[in-house]
Amino acid sequence: MKLYILITEIFIFLTILISANAQESNKNLITQKIPGSDQHFDLKLIEAGEFETESGKKVTLDAFYIGTNEVTYDLFILFKRKEFDSPVSNLSNDYKPDAISRPTPPYEDMTWGMGDEGGFPAVSSTQQAALRFCEWLYLKTGTFYRLPTEAEWTYAALLNSTLDKDGNMEGWFKENSNNKYHKTGEITSKNGISDLFGNVLEWTLDSWEDDFLANNDSETISNPWVEPVAKNYRVLKGGSFHDNANEVTPFTRFKSERKWQQRDPQIPKSKWWLTDGSFVGFRLVSPIIQPSKEEIMTFFVKAIKD
Repeated sequence: MKLYILITEIFIFLTILISANAQESNKNLITQKIPGSDQHFDLKLIEAGEFETESGKKVTLDAFYIGTNEVTYDLFILFKRKEFDSPVSNLSNDYKPDAISRPTPPYEDMTWGMGDEGGFPAVSSTQQAALRFCEWLYLKTGTFYRLPTEAEWTYAALLNSTLDKDGNMEGWFKENSNNKYHKTGEITSKNGISDLFGNVLEWTLDSWEDDFLANNDSETISNPWVEPVAKNYRVLKGGSFHDNANEVTPFTRFKSERKWQQRDPQIPKSKWWLTDGSFVGFRLVSPIIQPSKEEIMTFFVKAIKD
């Protein structure tokens, strides 16, 4: 009888332990389903923390979730094509696909022959298009998503860097990519976040400054965002299949360029598409503390410059 009681107590203890671990796992990794579709995406928790810039400034960040993958065309097409969207929304019973501002039909195949199914990253989008996608996601899910700031992206990369045998960041680079981007998730960091380095460049929220946070006089900077005042230029991170692996680190920065729309026949150039941007994609983040509806709308007004 005593043995039975002991075994029962051990079983209950293990059950509680497993349950606690499961809750921790659920806290660290969340899945967002898109209402009215079979699409979903995962996000990993980045705990609040700090890092030091190359110039010696300390940056502190609140906790946030970051997408485990770059946004795929499978997901982006729900926003791109009205007929693939549905009137189902977690935010409003009055959601109407007809009322959404969507990308104009492109003049070229913006998937560069890779197609819009199978988990390939959504490439060739302008930063404005990526932010409009985030705005649409909020209207569909009721959860605020946006692009990462340069500081958030850098911190996530510092925590999730995986080196190859040569000591370079592991990813799809010039040396191994066969001059094309690849499906998301094929190269994953030690903490389960894929393609932070290589594959495609990733938009951040920040307007370009020649030196990261150089215009900020503080020694310690909390949750920095270099807000845009004009349409150009922006910071991108991570490198792409065009870049050499030994030239990309968590601190490497890339500046958006007008030539990425060189073959665009429109005047002015498209707000939505980079006709020469097969190497440009994006990743989502979501803050732990969700802003109010008014704060979210104010954010998109600040972030999106026509």
